[in-house]
Amino acid sequence: MRLSTKGRYGLRAVLDLALHSRDDEAVALSGIAERQSISISYLEQLIAKLKRAGIVESTRGARGGYVLTRPAEEISVGDILRALEGDLNPVDCAELIGGPSCHASDVCVTKYVWKRISDSINEVVDNLMLSELVEESREVQAAAGKEKKKDNILC
Repeated sequence: MRLSTKGRYGLRAVLDLALHSRDDEAVALSGIAERQSISISYLEQLIAKLKRAGIVESTRGARGGYVLTRPAEEISVGDILRALEGDLNPVDCAELIGGPSCHASDVCVTKYVWKRISDSINEVVDNLMLSELVEESREVQAAAGKEKKKDNILC
């Protein structure tokens, strides 16, 4: 399975938001864009999807920007990726999407492969919480030292 830039950049943006929001203080998109080297226009598209999914919300005014709608402990990587990418199925298989059966479903053996791959992906992303990424990022930043702290790009 290969994630698009929507999923990769969007996850980086949400992680950046979680890292830089203090006491529910909003984070400006311009700051995220600069730290993550993502264009503002693309970031606006990603944030709009995340907002529709209820992961972030905006605040207006001089100190406006974006905040998480829930604590990072309650937001899974799966929540974020599905908001940006849609389902995370490795293939378009009727068995996985719950649609009408395909003509070969009675004799298809590969559907079991796709189902196991899909289940594995979903288990990982649903059990990996944003708070874990925040903690990991802080540990990596601390280990890298203060010299590298200016370069906050998250891969």
